[in-house]
Amino acid sequence: MSRMSYLDAALAALSERDAHPAEIEAFRRRLQQLAEPDSAVLPGDALEPVPDLPTLDALDEPSDAAARDALDRLAVIKLNGGLGTSMGLDGPKSLLEIKPGTSFLDAVARQLVALRRRHGARLPLLLMDSEGTREASLAALRRHEGLEDPELPLDFLQGSEPKLRADTWEPVSWPADPRLEWCPPGHGDLYTALAASGALERLLAAGVRWAFVSNSDNLGAVPDVRVAAWVVAHEVPFCLEVARRTPMDRKGGHLASQNGSLVLRETAQVPEGDDSFTDIERFSYFNTNNLWVDLEHLRSLQADDPAAPYLPLIVNRKTVDPTDKSSTPVLQLETAMGAAIGSITYARALEVPRTRFAPVKTTDDLLVARSDLYDLTDDGRMVPTWSGDAPMVKLDDAFKMLGDFERRFPGGAPSLAGASALTVEGDVTFGARVTVEGEVTVRGPRHVEDDEVLTG
Repeated sequence: MSRMSYLDAALAALSERDAHPAEIEAFRRRLQQLAEPDSAVLPGDALEPVPDLPTLDALDEPSDAAARDALDRLAVIKLNGGLGTSMGLDGPKSLLEIKPGTSFLDAVARQLVALRRRHGARLPLLLMDSEGTREASLAALRRHEGLEDPELPLDFLQGSEPKLRADTWEPVSWPADPRLEWCPPGHGDLYTALAASGALERLLAAGVRWAFVSNSDNLGAVPDVRVAAWVVAHEVPFCLEVARRTPMDRKGGHLASQNGSLVLRETAQVPEGDDSFTDIERFSYFNTNNLWVDLEHLRSLQADDPAAPYLPLIVNRKTVDPTDKSSTPVLQLETAMGAAIGSITYARALEVPRTRFAPVKTTDDLLVARSDLYDLTDDGRMVPTWSGDAPMVKLDDAFKMLGDFERRFPGGAPSLAGASALTVEGDVTFGARVTVEGEVTVRGPRHVEDDEVLTG
């Protein structure tokens, strides 16, 4: 199939679903980038390390009036489209309990209500939902009084686009379940979805100029009044929060300098055989996926280019049915929202403490979050009880799915306050009130008894 034929076929599939013009233009750009794969490649020898950045701790504490003014013009957007299928969930991941009786969304709601009361500010909350997360997530949020804003919706929907056959780049056909023919375009869809849903215009009409955006599973991402006041005072068009990389962060996107400008490099942009990506000494900042964006500036960019801001392409290679590895191989065209730092003039990066990055992507992370390494405060903050480096937790694949994980920890998470590392291999179950001290490896088959102390 010629380039024009596959491009026309893919755009026609999107148009048939009455896609917004901005969605069509953004998808057109990704298709064009697909045909020019070298345009998205960032080899290490073309990049330079980023000099020391301004830090959150060095920002001034704003006056009460400045804090209230900044928060009154700020909205909080949580990316909430994930179903947690990698952990065996069939509903919104954000409704998973992070502590007994409290889900991610419960904690987010408490955070926002507490900030509003503390500063007397408006500070609306919006979720970027998918069709699969919308109904249950909104029902959960509405159980919290005072969250809804009469001028603004509680959510807006992310977009979707056709998966492409890996061999022809045509839209894939899957009559067994046509829903699987479509996929989200990655969290870089934020900018297009804001415009296509009408949420951008509604926010600006309501007097909201800035947005703080983060993942719903990252409870460390609480809006900080110092950053809010700083971006307002200096009219920062875009700010990406980054943290110092550790050996745990070798795979995540990192910040670099290219021709004097900041860029975000993801794994998919690294040429084969280039091992510079994992050099945490040279490229020492990683992307927390917390960002601040000037909505007026975004609207201005999109007036000139509906697909703005420009974002490099990330190609995900999968099968049309992710649970069936023998099904048709497909390409999913995605972008990362943090990559806008490379195309927005005067964009900034800010170094923040690692405590602002505490996502739960796996059951390993979930065990850490549910343990005594974190306390959940009444105002929804996950406060680490440790200092220095957190213990490394590595669970066997037998713990990967949430049902199996819960069955193997029926008495709750063990105490990890005195642990430096916990590795679990094989068929192991844990009783209640287990304590881990030092560096411990547990191999199955085994049942760890109630009140047992495991020492390295």
